[in-house]
Amino acid sequence: MRPALRAGLLPIWRDTETVQIGVDSRRAMAITGGRYAADVIRLLDGSRERADVVAAAASMGVPATVTERVMTVLAAAGALIDYPVHLLRSVPTELRRQLLPVLAVASLGGDGDGGARLLARRSAMSVAIRGAGPVADLVADLLTRSGLAAYLSGSADADGADLIVLVGHQSPADTADLLRVSQPQLAVSASEGIGVVGPLVRPGTSACLRCLDLARAERDPAWPLVLAQLASRSADPPACDPVLATAVAAQAAAMVVAFADGRPLAQSAVNGTLELLMPDWQWRRRSWHPHPACCCGASDVM
Repeated sequence: MRPALRAGLLPIWRDTETVQIGVDSRRAMAITGGRYAADVIRLLDGSRERADVVAAAASMGVPATVTERVMTVLAAAGALIDYPVHLLRSVPTELRRQLLPVLAVASLGGDGDGGARLLARRSAMSVAIRGAGPVADLVADLLTRSGLAAYLSGSADADGADLIVLVGHQSPADTADLLRVSQPQLAVSASEGIGVVGPLVRPGTSACLRCLDLARAERDPAWPLVLAQLASRSADPPACDPVLATAVAAQAAAMVVAFADGRPLAQSAVNGTLELLMPDWQWRRRSWHPHPACCCGASDVM
């Protein structure tokens, strides 16, 4: 084990005997009664094996029993991890710098390995972003910098990706093609000052894009005609400024990351859309259900 403080937590002294790990009260923990703690903590950077930490501290006059006690207290408080040195050595230097903040957040989430397993899951997952424009580019960039294998794609089946992100309005033909796709899909759009993330489609078990179109057509009989025109027409310029595009892309990327990590957040877009309406900047969820007239089969399992 290479003991290290959880990345992202700053050690701060409260008094001569008490060190606080972290600043915000929701993360911070205090350890008191150890005047040698500072010397030990400075050695906990992941560059040494546990025995080497004890030896290095001893060379500074810290008794081995004290060093062991400090590490035991830190570990019990959840402030210590096993530094993922082998993982970091396996990636190029530039990518390593890019991923360090990702590992820091993962570590704060409770992973005792410094985020190594989480990063392995993400890097094994491919995400195809189908669409063009600022939102698509931002989503691709955010996902890549979060450790996922994300790429822009123009094909309907997205070359067998684990998840397809659909940016912009989908034509009836595209929606029909997606019914034959087995991969999960996340719809994303931003226009007319409104951002929409969702639904997250789990084929055969949750509402698909055609389910939503059928539901809209029930409320507005002209919707199929409107939808047919959206495939080839768009407002110029689009009513999507850089702040809205960034907010929508960040929400979409968060949903994809949650999906990759297996976190509950992803469920908020299943059978639903998250919608951001300017100028109030408040995300709201809108529920949708599998439509009984859709051939996706999701209504049969509800």
